[in-house]
Amino acid sequence: MSADYYELLGVRRDADDDELKRAYRRRARELHPDRTGGDAEAEATFKEVTLAYEVLRDPARRARYDRFGPEGVDVPSGGGDFFGGGGLGDLFEAFFGGGMQTRRGGPVRGADAEVVLELAFREAVFGGAHEISIDELVACDACQGSGARSGTTAIRCPECQGSGELRRVRQSILGQVVTAVPCGRCQGVGEVIPTPCAGCRGEGRRLEARTFSVEVPAGIDHGSTLRLTGRGPAGQRGGPPGDLYVHLAVRPDDRFARDGADLHADLHVSMTQAALGAAVPFETLEGEETLSVAAGTQTGHVIRLRARGVPHVRGRGRGDLHVRVVVDTPHPLTKEQEELLRRLAVERGEDVAPTGEGIMSRLRSAFS
Repeated sequence: MSADYYELLGVRRDADDDELKRAYRRRARELHPDRTGGDAEAEATFKEVTLAYEVLRDPARRARYDRFGPEGVDVPSGGGDFFGGGGLGDLFEAFFGGGMQTRRGGPVRGADAEVVLELAFREAVFGGAHEISIDELVACDACQGSGARSGTTAIRCPECQGSGELRRVRQSILGQVVTAVPCGRCQGVGEVIPTPCAGCRGEGRRLEARTFSVEVPAGIDHGSTLRLTGRGPAGQRGGPPGDLYVHLAVRPDDRFARDGADLHADLHVSMTQAALGAAVPFETLEGEETLSVAAGTQTGHVIRLRARGVPHVRGRGRGDLHVRVVVDTPHPLTKEQEELLRRLAVERGEDVAPTGEGIMSRLRSAFS
């Protein structure tokens, strides 16, 4: 691969692990064969991007790449299968002329898929079953996923002789090294189809609208992801399906704010209710309850309702509901109401604005 690994991923040379991961996921989605329709150039770039990510995420390989370039990363850093899947077999063959049997080709697992499921606030709190619809690659009914027309079968790939990979001899800092890459003709499967199925054109799969039922656990939060194993796109030519990742987006609620497993809400009461005390109805997520507001309650006082919050996803019990009291000033006032309040102010010895005069008028009069 001649391109710079950092340029392939679109990151700086000092990128950290999180930046590398985000860049690789973005590039992989752009170039994956399932999205590009089998474009050969895009598929080749996809393999190069994958190799670049595998190298740069390993600190030892990355250090050798930064020092020696691509030739410096052909040597595995800890018994891995960096030699195209041959592992120690390729290493022995490169230096001692021996050989170990390489891996055989076979059906390739399908790619993973992603979908976003939008939930109402209450649905996230209490959970439940939800349906999602997605256009997905499924095994072809006409050929049962084999990719071959009825009455025919696949044959061994003449390019790689059924191994699914091709070997290349390269020079490295340690001498001559044999590496293995997936066979371009059979895409690493080890077989080719002389007579493709007309329904899927040899892919062994076709696009179909599917509907799944997803069980959302109670207490799930915005940004969480559910993994449905084996519910992703089918693999080529009978390959096993990938996984389906369901990203949850929870719509905010007009009344309740969430903090972990706790909920927060406001309770508006009148000045007289706060001063004299009252039993005030309050609508929780599970129905109406009556809250006791003590006489003399001030704005900001919090009434705590235990176990009225969000269920713990990975445990028992629930959080609490914290209700903050907000005292509302009465406005506008009728003439009779204003007279009553003025009498109250007199009784309490409180200085208030004269009738029909606001606070600004009083300030202007004081300085005139």
